Amino acid sequence: MGQKHKPRSGSLAFYPKKRAKKETPSFSNAGLAEQETCVPLNFVGYKAGMSHVIGKNMHEKSPSYGMSTSQAATVIETPPIKIFGIRAYKKDAYGLKVLGDVLAEKADKHLLRKIKAFREKKQKKGKGSGAKEEKKEEEKESAKKTTVSDLEKDLERIVGIRLLAHSQPAITGTGKKKPEIVEIMLSGNSEEQLAYAKEKLGKELSIEEVFKEKQFVDVKAVTKGKGFQGVVKRAGVKIHRPKAKHKRVMGSIGPWHPATVMWTVARPGQLGYQCRTEYNKKILKLGSDVNEINPKAGFTNYGVVKNSFVLLAGSVPGPRKRLIALRTNMRKGITEKIKLEEIEKIVN
Repeated sequence: MGQKHKPRSGSLAFYPKKRAKKETPSFSNAGLAEQETCVPLNFVGYKAGMSHVIGKNMHEKSPSYGMSTSQAATVIETPPIKIFGIRAYKKDAYGLKVLGDVLAEKADKHLLRKIKAFREKKQKKGKGSGAKEEKKEEEKESAKKTTVSDLEKDLERIVGIRLLAHSQPAITGTGKKKPEIVEIMLSGNSEEQLAYAKEKLGKELSIEEVFKEKQFVDVKAVTKGKGFQGVVKRAGVKIHRPKAKHKRVMGSIGPWHPATVMWTVARPGQLGYQCRTEYNKKILKLGSDVNEINPKAGFTNYGVVKNSFVLLAGSVPGPRKRLIALRTNMRKGITEKIKLEEIEKIVN
């Protein structure tokens, strides 16, 4: 009889707490699509700051039902993103693998800061053998490139199609030009996804095409980095009495025999700059009139919102100027403590 082997089970919560590998958040699973047609399911934006909204609370079981209530809200600037490619996935024994990428003919000038493959090779002057060799190499490279017709032929192998897109921070108040690259997930079957991707290739995608007002979304971002911290701030360990020799430490980190430190013991280390997901944030407002939300002096450490924006109920992880990923919600059965049907005033 073979030896039994079972990996450990159960949640480790957020252990280990270490710095995120990348600052650009990405979703591996798509949310629930309300429409039957093929629609994009996620988007990205930049956190501008916070405000609060005043409106009537329409939650019947709330003590403040029918009264004007104030609710904190986060402003996320969402300029349109550009679709520069189509990515097809196939499935094998190890999971999803990339079958092929179809890229747009022309690339945005700021995208060249991120991807160098779009840069055109300089042709050498002259009619020698070197020029002929370069032409042959170019022909070989063009033959290797995947096209939309190739994807249509391999439609049976395709499990899903996603859009390759990049943000446009140059038209925002973040002060940066180098864009972030994200994958936009689509609903529907492979045929509908490919037809939608062909239509959108090389064009812009706006936030209004993805989300609606009063809709619930999931938010993912990298939190504020707080550096190396002790166990009291990092794990909430109780401070020792005043007579103790050391107050902000663990009482014991483990036994002498066997001499070991368990992973469950709180230890000092990195706090913050970790990727976190928050579920079911309600979109209070989705608009393009920036005068409704911009303070007179602009948002602190951000500036003025110049593009379309999303007003989300509650807080969002990350500091100002951090890229925030939005997705249609995955968890149903939402209970709202404060239900604002109409916004009376946005206090800047």
